[in-house]
Amino acid sequence: MEGRTDGAVVVLGGTSGIGRELAAAYAQKGCAVVVSGRDEQRAQKVATDIGGDTTGIGLDLAEPESIRPALESIGAVQRLVIAAIERDVNRISEYDRLRALRLVTLKLVGYAESVHVLQDRFTKDASVLLFGGLAKERPYDGSTTVSTVNGGISGMVRTLACELAPVRVNAIHPGIVGDSPYWVDKPLDAVVARTPIGRLVTMVEIVEASTFLLECGGMNGADLFVDGGWLLR
Repeated sequence: MEGRTDGAVVVLGGTSGIGRELAAAYAQKGCAVVVSGRDEQRAQKVATDIGGDTTGIGLDLAEPESIRPALESIGAVQRLVIAAIERDVNRISEYDRLRALRLVTLKLVGYAESVHVLQDRFTKDASVLLFGGLAKERPYDGSTTVSTVNGGISGMVRTLACELAPVRVNAIHPGIVGDSPYWVDKPLDAVVARTPIGRLVTMVEIVEASTFLLECGGMNGADLFVDGGWLLR
């Protein structure tokens, strides 16, 4: 994870939450980093805040036709992280098909198109990390679309690992991250009580697990659940 000279670390969805923390971790090691967000000005500000050799670009993965031009300025890629998500509660009883279409497009078409656009820029030792989620294993009321697309990420990891070989492709499925901006102020005592480690996982731990999947040469085609054992109970 030391500073790289042969390719950038690209974090799509890197302007907030875990994506930003992961981008910052690589930047602190001297890597060239590119972060994307839907708002280009915000992405550029985040890049400045992260510091080092970090660049910000505007990109909405739910608009696949915009992906190629948005990524045009990126050169060689050694690590690709696709962390862009949209949280969604969309109950079947009041189903919003437009919201569902946006999320399906973002997570399945947008992820795949991003890999497609960048594949000819991968270095010989490149690796790719896709972000899924535990809703595919433990659904909740209104999670039909989220659970479905996260299940799709598991399938995508396997196909991409075969198609892109020897480039490695893995997926990470974080549990509830207790100190993340989304969860930090929410009542989560019931979740903690069901988690064998006695607490929720942290952003640092998700970054560590992400880095492991990106850097360990033996990890390929894997789904890694990082939830403190929450799925066991």
